[in-house]
Amino acid sequence: MKKVIAVLALFLSSFSVIGADMSHGADNFFKSDKVTMQKVSFSNQYKMKVVGNLFIPKNLSGDVKYGAIVVGHPMGAVKEQSSNLYAAKLAEQGFVTLSLDLSFWGASEGQPRNAVLPDVYAEDFSAAVDFLGTRSFVDRNRIGVLGICGSGSFVISAAKIDPRMKAVATVSMYDMGAANRNALNHSQTLNQRKQIIADAAEQRYVEFTGGEMSYTGGTVHELKADTHPIQREFFDFYRTPRGEFTPEGSSPDLTTHPTLTSNVKFMNFYPFNDIETISPRPMLFIAGDVAHSREFSEEAYKLAAQPKELIIVPGAGHVDLYDRVNLIPFDKLTSFFRSSLK
Repeated sequence: MKKVIAVLALFLSSFSVIGADMSHGADNFFKSDKVTMQKVSFSNQYKMKVVGNLFIPKNLSGDVKYGAIVVGHPMGAVKEQSSNLYAAKLAEQGFVTLSLDLSFWGASEGQPRNAVLPDVYAEDFSAAVDFLGTRSFVDRNRIGVLGICGSGSFVISAAKIDPRMKAVATVSMYDMGAANRNALNHSQTLNQRKQIIADAAEQRYVEFTGGEMSYTGGTVHELKADTHPIQREFFDFYRTPRGEFTPEGSSPDLTTHPTLTSNVKFMNFYPFNDIETISPRPMLFIAGDVAHSREFSEEAYKLAAQPKELIIVPGAGHVDLYDRVNLIPFDKLTSFFRSSLK
């Protein structure tokens, strides 16, 4: 019986490589005929070029200044994965939106590629506000931020020290600090954490003396019979036509994988510290009821001050809220930003 189960699992794994689960309206590469999209770039405070896609409603009136929203992609992804979808859908509702590639990822500058530097990630959102707030058609007093997955923790980090961000929303948030220090459900021991740090420190000698760069984490490139369900969830998005996208000049082998030596920077990242100081600016946290990352949204909600709201989406997992338009509560996001940015 065990052999039969193993064979079946391998068969299903092979099938997953060929096809993608497009249920619940999965539409990562959604294109809207109601908005225009244009590539833009601007510098952050450290003179690094940040590249984004600006979405503008086609019925834009030259006499009106619009509310705007900056949208950040999942950790290890690029703007073409999930954030463009959210930006386009919200632009259809009358907002000017900007999806951006975080520094070191996608089309934005930063060396080495795939480096982790949370403070710079947060700075990119402030730089996006600089850009939007200087557009003639944007009301600089009505700019909000939306972070998906890891960007949820980055927008919180940014908003704590940038009061120009008038409303903060997160979807399927990962607290990238806690996730690396403790793993999910606090399943990582202190000794395991110390070993990760020690391995990264030793790798610094390798790279300093000209050795090959090493990468860590991210999504597996092949499914096996014993592949963890969470990895299968990410695989179905990042390694199939459902959401697979490799930026020009990059390698699919490196997609989602941060550098080993820089990833430990997350150990010093505490985005929820002082989260209550964002008040009275409103915060909205959205998570799936079966999402493995639900704990992070619940923790942020508990620590945040009013006004705040936690929305749990029935039947949704973590990656489901990247692109499954029939599950994503776009109506709630629209009403939240309309009321918060009025």
